[in-house]
Amino acid sequence: MTKIALIGEFHDAGKEILRRNKINFIEIFDYDFEYLKNRLADCDGIGIRTAKLPAEVLSHCKSLKIVARHGVGYDSVDLKYLNQNKIPLAITGKSNAVSVAEHVITMFLVTARKIIECHELVKKGEFSKKTLIQNTVELFNKKILIIGYGRIGKEVAKRLHSFDCEILVHDPFVEKNNININPYKFIDLQSGLQNADFITIHVPLTDGTKNLISKEELSLMNKNTIIVNTARGGIVNQDDLFQSLAENKILGAGLDVFTHEPPEKNDIILQAQNIVFTPHNAALTNECRKRMSIETIENILTHLDNKTDLDNIINKNIL
Repeated sequence: MTKIALIGEFHDAGKEILRRNKINFIEIFDYDFEYLKNRLADCDGIGIRTAKLPAEVLSHCKSLKIVARHGVGYDSVDLKYLNQNKIPLAITGKSNAVSVAEHVITMFLVTARKIIECHELVKKGEFSKKTLIQNTVELFNKKILIIGYGRIGKEVAKRLHSFDCEILVHDPFVEKNNININPYKFIDLQSGLQNADFITIHVPLTDGTKNLISKEELSLMNKNTIIVNTARGGIVNQDDLFQSLAENKILGAGLDVFTHEPPEKNDIILQAQNIVFTPHNAALTNECRKRMSIETIENILTHLDNKTDLDNIINKNIL
């Protein structure tokens, strides 16, 4: 009998699919590795939120046929082990693009208009000191650099088009494959950083993207630049970002993701000025939670039924 493990909290809409199909499933909220080794040993499929799945645990999953992430990042799962054992890793590539895109634009606007400072000013009874809030900017007619033009990047571009923004796209893979991105333009990273007023990142964390934005890249930006990262912590070097903000070398930033999650209380980035933080919840709207839960379950069941959705498989080359 097929057995599925769901690690973390899943919206009931996904679990209802399992119930309707009379699929045996277990829910796991204890992420201790020894506990996981025992509970996952006879599972055919694993749906997972944010817990880690290293080779140490996966090697005990003797019946495992697929791992499905509830989300699009997969650095918490040992992909090397899955590749070696020809086990596909699925993501919810169709579910979260809209929610994350809206979050990016929210961060752009909140930072550009210094909404948090305005909010605090009113709360403290200092309404009349509104002239103290200076150097706010519009999103209208600005140059936007989108680093990574996948589903999320496309949704960001679509929404910013209505602000009459000039969209610049840096994505070597998309450009190499001659994919049409009209009416937008491809640009190399250095030129994009030098020209953009707003920057948003939508690439996975890999050896090639770790510290993609560090001191050198930040130094290329102009003083009115706002950068937002909703992708993965570690892509933007937080210490270098803090320094750039402290020295007023860029205008502001927004982080939904951090190098260490949750960040330590003494993490220097938490002391930065004109920066907006959210707790890695860009995709966690009510609507998106439901979509991701359903898509995670569908990724598992379609694969077990030999109808794999290859668009959602990260390591499709092993199939």
